Amino acid sequence: MIFDTSYIKELAEILSKEGLTEIVLEDGEQAISLRKEVKEVIAQPVAVSAPVVSACQPTAPASEAPAKQECKAAGTPITSPMVGTFYSASAPDAAPFVEVGKTISKGDTVCIIEAMKLMNEIESEVSGKVTQICVKNGDPVEYGQVLMYVE
Repeated sequence: MIFDTSYIKELAEILSKEGLTEIVLEDGEQAISLRKEVKEVIAQPVAVSAPVVSACQPTAPASEAPAKQECKAAGTPITSPMVGTFYSASAPDAAPFVEVGKTISKGDTVCIIEAMKLMNEIESEVSGKVTQICVKNGDPVEYGQVLMYVE
């Protein structure tokens, strides 16, 4: 049995559309190999308008880093369980989950942390009154970073 030419054309289209360089099929005693020639690409210089930081260059000194909001320990901290982006509400036009002075219960949602396009509701592990919120809406947060304090 010989491979049908329409089947070979179909394989060639898959090779092209999927960006593959080679397809090899074996069927009993038959085999077919389709290979796309890959031309070497020579990099062309590109004008860059923004400064480029190489991995070998030191980063800006800590004194030039953006200042984090001051947050003084006052009660039990609620920390971030992951790296991500802090959101104080479920939507931009929605009321925040908590505000300073609001009383919360264990299990209440206090914020959302977006990590890898997933929205993770963060629940309080303590009950009490929110005394301080240490991050702003949309701020990046680190694992273990204090988000707020509850008394």
